[in-house]
This record gives sequence, C-alpha cells and structure tokens, in this order.
Amino acid sequence: MMDVRPLRTEADYQWAIQQIEAYFDDQPAVGSPDGDRFDVLATLIEAYENRHHSIPAADPVQILHYAIEDLGRSQTELADLLGSRSRASEILNRKRCLTIEQAHRISTAWNLPLELLAVPYRIEQNAA
Repeated sequence: MMDVRPLRTEADYQWAIQQIEAYFDDQPAVGSPDGDRFDVLATLIEAYENRHHSIPAADPVQILHYAIEDLGRSQTELADLLGSRSRASEILNRKRCLTIEQAHRISTAWNLPLELLAVPYRIEQNAA
C-alpha cells in the first residue's frame, strides 16, 4: 500500500519533498513498489509547483540581459551579432524588437534556445 496523498497545502508539499529526497541517493528500480512511489511523488510535486510556484516566462530582452550578466556574454558581442552598437542598445533598452533573423543569429552564436528569443515582447514607446 502506498502512503502518498494529494498535495493541497505547503505542509503537504514539504512532506512530499522530504519523502522523495530519500530516493535521490539510491534511486529505486523502475516498476518496483518504491519506483512507483517515487514516480507518483515526483508527479505530485511537479503539479503542485506548477500550480503554486510557477515562474513567469522571461521575454527576449530579459534573456539577453541574463546572457550578458550571468553567462559571460557582452553588449559588444551582441552588437557584433546585430551589426551595430546602437542596434544592440535599442534592443536592450526596449526601443526596437529583435527580428527573427537576429534571434536566430543570437541563438546560434550564444547557444540559447530560439523559442526563448523569437517571441513577441513589449517595447517602450517614446514620448513625443
């Protein structure tokens, strides 16, 4: 008999995390009773996290800032990929959108998923 239960509260979630951690050092065989328990716990935890701890998707400008700040890329490298420093600055400051061609070029050069760069996003409108 499996002692797994629905995760309705943060306390239930913490209980499930504690239960699954025991399997990290010694993963059970697939199809075994412990393997089935591990799979059910993982599914419940994932569902709870998606419902209660979801992380909003980043837009392309946020991805570019992340690559520059955390992945060791630079605005100069971005300018080289886009053809000019002003173009890189406009994109990073939300004055201009990336084109699909630019997104593809960045994706290839920086090994970033194209699907993160090739989505619509908000640009700042100039006050006239």
